[in-house]
Amino acid sequence: MKLKKALFIIIFMPLVIWSQQEFHVFPPNHSTTPGMPSGNGSLQKPWDLQTALDQLSNTVDGGDTIWLHEGVYSGRYISSLGSSNAKKKIVVDAYQNQKVVLNGNVASKRGSVLEVRGSHVSFRNIEITFIGEFARKQGEKGFEIVNGLNHVSGVNCEFINLKIHNNPGSGLGSWKRTGGTLIYGCTIFNNGYFSTKRGSGVGMYIQNESNAIRMVKNNIIFNNYYKGVQVWSASKKAKTSYVKNVTLKNNVIFNNGLPGKQFRDNIIVATDDRNGINIAKNIKIIENIIYHNTDIKSFQNSGHGTSLSLGYRASAPLEAIEVINNVFIGRNYALRFVNAKDLIFKNNTVYTAYLHFNKSALNNISKWKFDNNTYFTKNKVPFRVAGSKDYSLNDWKAQHVIESKSSWQHLKEFNLRNVLTVKQNEYDSSKFTAVLFEKNGANVSVDLSKFDLKKNQTYDVLNISNGEVLFTGRLSESKIISMPIGTLNNTNSNFGVFEIKFDKAAEKKMSFLTRWLKWLF
Repeated sequence: MKLKKALFIIIFMPLVIWSQQEFHVFPPNHSTTPGMPSGNGSLQKPWDLQTALDQLSNTVDGGDTIWLHEGVYSGRYISSLGSSNAKKKIVVDAYQNQKVVLNGNVASKRGSVLEVRGSHVSFRNIEITFIGEFARKQGEKGFEIVNGLNHVSGVNCEFINLKIHNNPGSGLGSWKRTGGTLIYGCTIFNNGYFSTKRGSGVGMYIQNESNAIRMVKNNIIFNNYYKGVQVWSASKKAKTSYVKNVTLKNNVIFNNGLPGKQFRDNIIVATDDRNGINIAKNIKIIENIIYHNTDIKSFQNSGHGTSLSLGYRASAPLEAIEVINNVFIGRNYALRFVNAKDLIFKNNTVYTAYLHFNKSALNNISKWKFDNNTYFTKNKVPFRVAGSKDYSLNDWKAQHVIESKSSWQHLKEFNLRNVLTVKQNEYDSSKFTAVLFEKNGANVSVDLSKFDLKKNQTYDVLNISNGEVLFTGRLSESKIISMPIGTLNNTNSNFGVFEIKFDKAAEKKMSFLTRWLKWLF
């Protein structure tokens, strides 16, 4: 039987290999092999980036990989790549984990550093930014709004392990005429500008008119000039529904609005539709950590800092919203419930002064399912109905017959597990994200024993924004790393997010031939 399998592999493996092509892109200023429009995508005659992104499916198709080699690619680019096979994606990736930077700080009329128009394409391990000096205030000489990445059309695209930062616009736009999108493992920060009124530019702007789920998972979104994630439409007279079918899961979203001098919503789900047609619906917010800088030790909670807003326009109440197993740390009104027809809010931990409810939102409260939540607030009557009354949790339960298994404690009782989460990257097994909390700012022990790591593997602990190595180490037998929180990326000393990167060279991996021979014999 194994002999038959071996013969099958020997006969058909070359066909598989030949059908999956690899192409190469170099910066145009590379010293030995500059990328050029006249290239053919080989290592000897590589393409420039725009030429690679212009290729039709008769040249680059599903299963093929376009490798971007190390360097800075200055320009603003449009990708029209598209696979003719819905089951196979074209992959655009950094070659051998090299640092690949798209620099949009150039003279151009294009409004994005990278605009994506194709289907079935996976973009991975690319940095998208502005390098050097540029105007960041509306009205200044040379000012222009330029977004980092805009996905404007095409289905089933992936954006994996991208770093999108310091763009004078929003970080990532995932727009309504796309479908089936995955946004995974991206670090999105410090995008935006000062308009004439306020900080503007969000981390991520999401719309979706398709019935496929827009999956936003395991991203880190922080310190953008306006809001963190907008699942939103500002259109007032919509004719179709296109803010729907979105899942936010395992993300860390914090301190958005900080560069704009005022904390803003880390997440907002809503529309401004006056026709009651474009209603945000089927939105799931699951197992996220949402934070605004808060002085936990003082037992105070002042100033605005909303972690989550649900609803905006009374004519467009939310439908089929689920908010489950999240941690929300904010200031006054960390949670704002403006309007929703049906809402599930369960197993969440909330730190705030008040929970804000629009009075009109209570018209649908009989359809809401709130339970098993833990509330830490400054006031004993934290459930605030705007313009009406404040309620204690017990009175709130009695009034609305919800929250039967939820609990309330004063802020001074607040504490959390020190390691809020530690996640291994699904597309890079050497990379971990650790989210830490220690209200006194002490070191935190991060236990990695549940992961398939080896004693004496070397690792770096990195700043998530600039990649600076904070310290290095070698994994002990206990597989526990002691980590200081500090105040990196303008967080308070009680909260920190870090990358732990293990040395891939230390991982003993069998070659394909070795694994095949082991299986065969």
